[in-house]
Amino acid sequence: AGFFEEITPENFRAQIETNLFGPVNVTRAALPLMRKQQSGLIVTISSTGGIKGQAFVSAYSASKFAVEGWMESLAPEVEPFGIRTMLVEPGFFRTDLLTKESTAYADVSIGDYAERTAQTRPAWEAMSGRQGGDPAKLATALVTVVEQEQPPLRWVAGADAVETVEQKANDLLAQVDAYRDLS
Repeated sequence: AGFFEEITPENFRAQIETNLFGPVNVTRAALPLMRKQQSGLIVTISSTGGIKGQAFVSAYSASKFAVEGWMESLAPEVEPFGIRTMLVEPGFFRTDLLTKESTAYADVSIGDYAERTAQTRPAWEAMSGRQGGDPAKLATALVTVVEQEQPPLRWVAGADAVETVEQKANDLLAQVDAYRDLS
């Protein structure tokens, strides 16, 4: 995490490798079996960070936006084989996402960002273990959703996630309406 200009190219790539190419590689390995059996459901964990970007997590959001586009595009490719895809778009849940062991922060290297980093990083660190979502409830709900005959292409998980997606949808529609004639 950190402001884009301060994230090293190696760390930015690591986010993409983990959050995009990890699921890509697992899916690539599973698809031949799913095609053979003419069924399957590929569940990929995205994030509200793949719906709406925000400051300090540009690398993470880039990786999750990529997951969103890949899975949305994969859905019609594999549907003829009886295979469905589902994106899980959780908000903040009490996981290890923000623990000191799991979160690496960019080194402050550009003075223009120093003050904002000094405010943002402690705020992110303070959220660790205090996220609103209960992972046990998420797991139970996820099992319910995947057991449906027609699971959704996207499943938004958590009250904060629902709010984020609704706001993004409203913002997109407002932007279309504002420039409709010019468009």
